[in-house]
Order: sequence, then C-alpha cells, then structure tokens
Amino acid sequence: MKRTIAAILVLTGGLWQAGCATKKYVAQTVDPVKTKVDQVADQTNKQGSTLDETRKQLERTETDLSATTEKANAADSRATDALTRADAAGRKADELRETVANLDDYKVAGEATINFKFNSDKLTDEAKQQLDQLVAEHGTHRRYFIAVEGFTDRTGPEDYNAQLSRRRADHVVQYLLTKHNLPLYRIHMIGLGKQKPVDEGRTRAALAKNRRVEVTVFTADSAVTAMQEKKQAPMKPQQ
Repeated sequence: MKRTIAAILVLTGGLWQAGCATKKYVAQTVDPVKTKVDQVADQTNKQGSTLDETRKQLERTETDLSATTEKANAADSRATDALTRADAAGRKADELRETVANLDDYKVAGEATINFKFNSDKLTDEAKQQLDQLVAEHGTHRRYFIAVEGFTDRTGPEDYNAQLSRRRADHVVQYLLTKHNLPLYRIHMIGLGKQKPVDEGRTRAALAKNRRVEVTVFTADSAVTAMQEKKQAPMKPQQ
C-alpha cells in the first residue's frame, strides 16, 4: 500500500514537472512566434492603410494633372490664336509702314464728294451709288489707301459740327466695309467740322456744298501713277 501511494506521488510530481516544462516551452517558443505574427499583422494593416492613402493620393494627383493639362491646352490654344492675330496685325502694320514710307509714290486715282442733308449723317441712295461707282472703277488696285474726310457747313457750335462731321465720315467708312468688304486698315478717316469749306458763301447753295464727305483713292500702282504723272506734267512748248 505504501509503495502504491509512493508511486502515485512520484507519477503526480512527474506530471506536474512535465506541465511546468510545457508552460515554460510555450512561453519561450510559442509566445514569441505569436508576438511576431501580431507584429506582422499590424504592419500589414498599416501597409494596407498606407497603400489606400497612396492610391487616393495618386487619384488626386491624376485629377490635378488632368485639370492642369486642360488649362495648359487652353492656354496654348489662346497663345496660338494670339500669335495668329499678331502675325496678321504685323503684316498689316508692315504694309501700312510701307505705304507711309513710300507716300510720295501714291497719286490720286479717283475722287467722290458725298453730300448730306442739313443736320444729317445718313447716306442717301445717290450717295451710295457714288461710292459703288468709285469702288467699281478703282477696286482693282493692288497698292492703295482711301482718305475719308467729313465736313459740315458753318451752322451750329464748333464741337457739335466736329462730331457731326465724324459721324458722316464714319457712315461712309461703314458702307465701304460692309458693302464692298474693303479692309479697314486701308481707310483713313477724319472729321474736320466746318473747316476747309469749298464755298465761303452764306447762301443755302453754299451751305449745302459744305455738308459733305470727300472720298479720295490713292494708289502707287505703276501704271496708274505713270498716267497721273503724265497728266500733271507741263506741256512742252512747240518748236
């Protein structure tokens, strides 16, 4: 009996020692692995969050780049249009400078006097016919410009007459531009009010003559200028 009890005690002690050894093994081996797994899981979660944030940031960056590209394309288009207009304006400016530089080469090719009713700036049918005829006769010139000068009679204040003369000249210019598609840069317009009257009288007929717009076509085409110079040359006395 005593031997049996002793054996049981020995076996129980062995099992207790074995249990302690197992717990110790678990603490030394399994727990560190579990801790490592938890760390890896935490890192994976953090990396997942980082990837999500990175993906969102990339999407925002792509959106910003798309908007920037659209703005750049729009700016490039505007710049191209501006350059095109600048080139056209530059060509016109060069042509105008050439005209001014060679102004002595330009001779009068045609003239028309457009008369107006009292205190009116409206073109009559007769006035439009005069302008149509002037363009028809001189619309084939290659190098030319047109001078449009507006005038009034002596009646009325000077400031009002200056404005009225400009309106009259402006209506002539508008008609030439819209009806005959003449380029604006070839037309030089001015309003001179009651200055430079063609008739110094004070009669109704004299006043009517002064209510006018004078349209003069100048050209530097060689054939026309040669003809004009021939007309203006003094006649040689016969021997």
